[in-house]
Amino acid sequence: MSDNDVVLKSKGLGKSYRMGATKVEVLKGLDLAVRRGEFVAIIGASGSGKSTLLHILGALDKPDKGTVSFEGRDLGRQSGRELNRFRNKMVGFVFQFYHLLDELSVLENVSLPTMASRSILGWFGCRRRAKKRAVELLVQLGLGERIKHKPYQLSGGERQRVAIARALMNKPDLLLADEPTGNLDSVTGNGILDVFEELNKAGQTIVMVTHDDRIAERAGRIITLADGKIRT
Repeated sequence: MSDNDVVLKSKGLGKSYRMGATKVEVLKGLDLAVRRGEFVAIIGASGSGKSTLLHILGALDKPDKGTVSFEGRDLGRQSGRELNRFRNKMVGFVFQFYHLLDELSVLENVSLPTMASRSILGWFGCRRRAKKRAVELLVQLGLGERIKHKPYQLSGGERQRVAIARALMNKPDLLLADEPTGNLDSVTGNGILDVFEELNKAGQTIVMVTHDDRIAERAGRIITLADGKIRT
């Protein structure tokens, strides 16, 4: 694997947590490389460290040791402002429980990443373009008739599609998905995986964690996480 192909790389990642007097090691010197345009599934049992790894890769958490590099830049050396920009523009997050705001419309929820990256004046200057982008994403994901709805008026699958549209709003280089079908029935979950496959065919880099072998098989490459390390 050429370094020029690698968009995301971790080296020697270690992470532990305290549970009372006990120190629990979750990640133990983990190495990982993801090529641009890959669809990677990370699979492992509950408690294997999958979500912890994903949060570290997305700079939502920090490792105790080791490094994470994105496009050759060490995230551990970035300032708080640079990390905020990374989380807002370079990476999109899709979670199991959607994290949509019920008081906002579907369109407003999808527009949030662009709104958050602008000042008040900046937002007024770009809101027309942002609305157009949000509408295009929602139509692409089959939600053109749900734009004015509130999240609580949608099915679980529709809410997850809204969450995917929101994650894609700022055209991120990397999409991170944490058990994206875990709250859905199998038919609806397969629909979400169809969306990921189409996005990947269009060039989107995706890293998804799951505990389900059948879901992992939809990815282009499967990585198994066990005892805090990648099983080879």
